[in-house]
Amino acid sequence: MKEITGRLAQQQLDTYNQQNIDEFLGVYSDNVTVITFPGDEVMYRGKEKMGERYSQLFKNNPNQHAELISRMVKGNIVIDYEYVTGRANGQSIYAIAMYEIKEDKIQKVWFVK
Repeated sequence: MKEITGRLAQQQLDTYNQQNIDEFLGVYSDNVTVITFPGDEVMYRGKEKMGERYSQLFKNNPNQHAELISRMVKGNIVIDYEYVTGRANGQSIYAIAMYEIKEDKIQKVWFVK
């Protein structure tokens, strides 16, 4: 399980950096839920909504790149700590994302506020 979980997390990071929307979305379940953490505010649900958001993100930030600083894997949960550069607004950010993987797809994503 750990190998699959880490592979999916890496695949989504690689395709995010390539801005390949089809391959990026390919690792997510059709019913993916994206949530803020802490708390439980649902940002959006569904691969279609995710596709709309990330297509716009890639279009608006063609030089954006996320560098993996560290990754932890426990069971079917992956926690990535990243440094994101190349944003159109010129600001670099540190980001933490948590992924829950079931049935070989990312089912839930939490972004730490």
